[in-house]
Amino acid sequence: MKVIAAYLLAVLGGNISPSAENLKDILGSVGAEVDDDKIELLLSEVKGKDITELIASGREKLASVPSGGGGAVAVAATGGSGRAAAAPAAAEPKKEEKVEEKEESDVDMGFSLFD
Repeated sequence: MKVIAAYLLAVLGGNISPSAENLKDILGSVGAEVDDDKIELLLSEVKGKDITELIASGREKLASVPSGGGGAVAVAATGGSGRAAAAPAAAEPKKEEKVEEKEESDVDMGFSLFD
């Protein structure tokens, strides 16, 4: 991840096609460990590609990743026969009870902190 961050920093800094040395300089400036294999892998994957297109493609892929709540977990945990019964129960939102805590006043304690 730090190699990708260094690449993006170089591009944001105006270097359209950062080299391995550019990435090593960026990583070295913050004291990060440099992994030549990861740098070469990243550079080979992005060679000849536009960074804005790569980011747009990544966003499309992330949009298809499910990021829902616990409803799917409850359905999966019930097993084969309970799926039909668990699905409606999971669809209903839980009602949260609001419990208001009363603030303790100085009068109740018999003394004041600032007296």
